Amino acid sequence: MDIKPVTSSFSVADQVTAADLLPLKAAGYRTLICNRPDGEAEGQPAAEALAAEARAQGFDWYWIPISSGQFTDEAVATFTQALAGKEEPVLAFCRTGTRSITLWALAQARGGQQSTVELLQLAAGAGYDLSSLSPRLDADAGSIDKPE
Repeated sequence: MDIKPVTSSFSVADQVTAADLLPLKAAGYRTLICNRPDGEAEGQPAAEALAAEARAQGFDWYWIPISSGQFTDEAVATFTQALAGKEEPVLAFCRTGTRSITLWALAQARGGQQSTVELLQLAAGAGYDLSSLSPRLDADAGSIDKPE
């Protein structure tokens, strides 16, 4: 497992296994978000089994499976809700971390948390190039419902 900090309260990683849970707990992580659908690769732990073990160890757990490139508005909204008011720090994971950081950036843009430039810089600092996502980040930031 390769953890890549994005902010002081949010990191992404590749696949987490049951053996990773104790070290994650010791590192202070409180909430886990799995963005990997079951059955992507042989030997991949089933989300339900990993969720049961994570919850037994006191983690908040969310499963928001994303097939590669399928970042629906519903998935972004669900990810946003998973982040809202949860115990930090949060670790989101998938096969490589790319889907997780993409969901995070989309959620942050939609929530008006950071500008597209800031989001791209944070992603780059964690080793991810999300520059191709710029138009959607800009569009999502502009689609926030404004109070009347």
